Amino acid sequence: MTNKPPFTITDKITNLVAKISGEIGKIQGAGEYNRNLHLRKINRLRSIQSSTAIEGNTLSLEQITDVINGKRILGNPREIREVKNAYEAYEKMPTFNPYSVKDFLSAHKMMTSNLVSEAGSFRKGNVGVFAGSKVVHLGANPQYIQGLVRDLFDWAKKADTHPLIKSCVMHFEIEFIHPFADGNGRMGRLWQSLVLAEWEPLFAWIPIETLVYEHQQEYYDALSTASNKADSTAFIEFMLTMIEQTLAELPKKKITDIIPDKITDKLGKADKEFLLKIIGWLENNDEIDNYRAQLLTNKSAEMIKKHFAALVDAGVLIAVGKNKGRKYKLATKK
Repeated sequence: MTNKPPFTITDKITNLVAKISGEIGKIQGAGEYNRNLHLRKINRLRSIQSSTAIEGNTLSLEQITDVINGKRILGNPREIREVKNAYEAYEKMPTFNPYSVKDFLSAHKMMTSNLVSEAGSFRKGNVGVFAGSKVVHLGANPQYIQGLVRDLFDWAKKADTHPLIKSCVMHFEIEFIHPFADGNGRMGRLWQSLVLAEWEPLFAWIPIETLVYEHQQEYYDALSTASNKADSTAFIEFMLTMIEQTLAELPKKKITDIIPDKITDKLGKADKEFLLKIIGWLENNDEIDNYRAQLLTNKSAEMIKKHFAALVDAGVLIAVGKNKGRKYKLATKK
């Protein structure tokens, strides 16, 4: 890969880049990510939970929060180690150079420490990606891995390709080369976030992985389509769609621009914090249910019921439907 990796900038890609850039401007205007450190931490934990879950980790967001906060949990020791490693790697993200092979290997060592024997090293054997018993992709021959990764990083460093597109290309090419015995998926997703965060620091706290996990089969399908063509265009379109949809969930306005002070003044601190975490979703969607609120807030179903009840009592939300079908709308969107 001495030249540009194969991909085509389609109309869909161009339109998505424009939409994403517009969304970023709106989010920055709201300023919630600069003010609310707790919101940023929750999104970091969502990224870790989703990225490890894609690889089969079964720990819930609540369990992962406990692990990172130093609490003991009942869980598979390997899965707990995966989460601790991923948290360390994401926390160290600002220290990594996205175009340094040395940093790439250092990050892999953090991500897979005490999990694989080749942590921090390129694999020495052949590997295949399987769907059941079917081989869907064979990784690069081990003797070519170092050169392929170096060429990829050199291209990315010098290319004037938009960072949104470049990050998707690097993510795909890491999966295509499959440079490690284990951890390729986690590293591809981490490195895309790193490239994006160098361009726009906001992306260090955007949980793109959560939506990828929710669309896991489509993620694999996009990887498969791009791999079969040895061209990342389909994967770029998929990942940009995931980024655009993730940004659509985030707050674009201050709460007071959506709900009058005289209403929010009726709320306690905990209910206000809960509202802050779901307001971005409600801005861009007609309604929200308990499950979506769990994903956005890292709270239990029972606790969310109490918050919803308080918001309904205060006139912030309107409840529609009953029991498991109950959903909530902003009262200002009647």
